[in-house]
Amino acid sequence: MSSAGVSVSATTGAGLKRGLFSDNFMSWAVTIGVTALILIFLVMPLWAILVLGFSTPAGFGLGNFISTFTAARFWTLVLNSLGMALTCTILVTSMAYAYAYTLQRAHVPFKSLLRMAALIPLFAPSLVQAQGLVLLLGRNGILNRWMGMDIDIYGFWGVVIANALYAFPYAFLILSAALAVSDARLHESAEVLGAGPWRIFRTQTLPATRYGLAAACFVVFNLVLTDFGNPMVIGGDFNVLATEVYNQVIGQAQFGLGAVIGIVLLLPAIFAKIVEKRLTKQQQALLTSQARPMVVRPSRKRDLFLGIYAYVILALILSVILVVVLASFVKLWPYNMTFTLQHYQFDVQNGTAPLWNSVKISLATAVLGVAIAGMTAIAVQKFKNPLTGPLAFLAILPSAVPGMVLGLGYVLAFNNPSNPLHFLYGSFALIIILSVYYNHAHAFLISSTSLKQISGSFDEASTMLGGSVVTTLRKVTLPLLWPTLLGVGVLFFMRTMVSLSAVIFLTTPSTQVASISVLQLSDRGAVNQAAAFSVCIMLIVIAALLIVRGILWAFGAKHVTLIR
Repeated sequence: MSSAGVSVSATTGAGLKRGLFSDNFMSWAVTIGVTALILIFLVMPLWAILVLGFSTPAGFGLGNFISTFTAARFWTLVLNSLGMALTCTILVTSMAYAYAYTLQRAHVPFKSLLRMAALIPLFAPSLVQAQGLVLLLGRNGILNRWMGMDIDIYGFWGVVIANALYAFPYAFLILSAALAVSDARLHESAEVLGAGPWRIFRTQTLPATRYGLAAACFVVFNLVLTDFGNPMVIGGDFNVLATEVYNQVIGQAQFGLGAVIGIVLLLPAIFAKIVEKRLTKQQQALLTSQARPMVVRPSRKRDLFLGIYAYVILALILSVILVVVLASFVKLWPYNMTFTLQHYQFDVQNGTAPLWNSVKISLATAVLGVAIAGMTAIAVQKFKNPLTGPLAFLAILPSAVPGMVLGLGYVLAFNNPSNPLHFLYGSFALIIILSVYYNHAHAFLISSTSLKQISGSFDEASTMLGGSVVTTLRKVTLPLLWPTLLGVGVLFFMRTMVSLSAVIFLTTPSTQVASISVLQLSDRGAVNQAAAFSVCIMLIVIAALLIVRGILWAFGAKHVTLIR
């Protein structure tokens, strides 16, 4: 009887466990959980911007939009922003296409060095490019002061060049991927028919990469249109919409007008992202199973020309970064160039606290971001229910939201005393959550791509052996996915360390971060200290990349790409 009682008890307990933690229950619990988080920390801030944009003293209406759109200054800002963004887009995509073509379709020495140099701007806050240009070409820059030149880098062209350097790696990565795929049969056929290199490029290479080229254009346009750091440092009297949001909110506390301009910035960003996604899908459809990879044959004239071009671009990128490094080691730029380490003592307001705050915030963002983005990807790819479709859309929505707009939304949503989460405002926790959802789309896409590459036969085998969905995730999926999740963690860490526009509205004297310190030091003319902060940010990011590379190498997971 006792044995029967134990059996019944065990069966009842197992039934309760299956009821409470069944696969269906767990799939719904995870899906609802990650969806609720996105609604609270992404949709609600964006909704707060929309509400404030249409709020007037007389109630809801178009008053803020009318007052903004009827001001001559607004249209000047629109023309400035569009002119700068279009010029920068044309410049960047042209330069990046030629650079990517050199690495993919020519024989040049030290390709690894060229590839790494193209990615260096990713390791620093966006304003570092403007910082380096000021040190080179500003009023007290090397060329003007030491060589007797009279170059005026401030204004339109300064912003264009700085933003071009900032956006270059993003365009390069897209175009390099597009040019890496080629069907050798088409090139061989064209050569047999007597087509020369230029005609092959014009009739085959360029059309085959048109979707990647268009996607790069939209990505660059979106980045530079909403960039905040470079125009602040090198813009001078040349103002754009992104800086106007900052001036309206921080300088004049005009949150309503700031919300209107935020909405204006949000619309082209969303449009560009939708078009870019459609083009990317069409690019994938170009691949066929019969295609043969092209083997690049040496060509002395072509390789020499493209090699010179690539190393000129390398010199440009490195000169802007190295002059910032140099400025951090001299006493007073450019009057006293004596070597010193005094600027690394950080005897400025808050000292090294902003740097350590950034490291702590970035580490916390990496851990939390991997958990949230990973679970969101699992919910979309592994759990199929009516919520997974909308969740997939919400998961990539942050990629269409400018950082400054999302940051403003956080201020409006969480600085409201009626919000139950108001206690988060002014804390590191809110900055960490903002950083997670600002970078959520890229992390989600990387995790989803890796999950798609794991065969469904693993899940089927686990289910046939009686394993629950939790057991399958713990013993099958996560062990296969961990290298990708580690790479996603590096992505979160790196982007949080260099983030500027997303956190500009949330930092306080007690929650200061390093990138904001760089901006503030540059703004008040403390060039050397700002350079030292920038160098430390870059070194920390590079160290994190090297550490994770070492871990992946030690565990034999060298195929994982950390920068995407």
